[in-house]
Amino acid sequence: MFWYQDDIKRLEEERKALKRQPATLFYGSSSIRLWTNLSSDFKEFDAVNIGFGGSTLAACTWYFDKVMDGRKPKRLVLYAGDNDLGDGRHPEEVFLFFQELAERVMKKFGPIPCYFISIKPSSNRWGIVDRFKFTNQIIRTEIETNRPNWHWIDIFDAMLNADSYPNAEYYTGDGLHLSEKGYMVWKNIIKKALNT
Repeated sequence: MFWYQDDIKRLEEERKALKRQPATLFYGSSSIRLWTNLSSDFKEFDAVNIGFGGSTLAACTWYFDKVMDGRKPKRLVLYAGDNDLGDGRHPEEVFLFFQELAERVMKKFGPIPCYFISIKPSSNRWGIVDRFKFTNQIIRTEIETNRPNWHWIDIFDAMLNADSYPNAEYYTGDGLHLSEKGYMVWKNIIKKALNT
């Protein structure tokens, strides 16, 4: 996990520089980190971006206590798992990391509302899309069955075109990271979830 140290240090410095306690934390991998307009897109929720590049759900769990030290959010939004599967981890492993993270959230913040953004489809990783679907399925079931303060945000189908393939307009040239249009789709879906 040492390769995340620079990003973790950056997040610590940003937290210390912040003069307030943001109400909403967006935590996770580069899909969060690269969302440059996130704070303004979710201004009414007093949101801050604490994503770190290339992170896995395993890394988000590993660094949770360190990253969250001194923070007192009213809600947490999470996107991670994409890179775990891309690195060859199995869905069941990703599921266990989610369970561990959910326990850490409860221990640190209590039963605050938490939101898990489903793992997105992408042309770059379309060869393992069945793993993505299965991981989404088992995490969604866990949330709906055993995690009353967690909420499932499904963005998967919204990212597909009429042929049920990732819509190229929603991604950058690498077929993995989101374009401005892709973030617009996410913004609308996530806002609806936060408002219900």
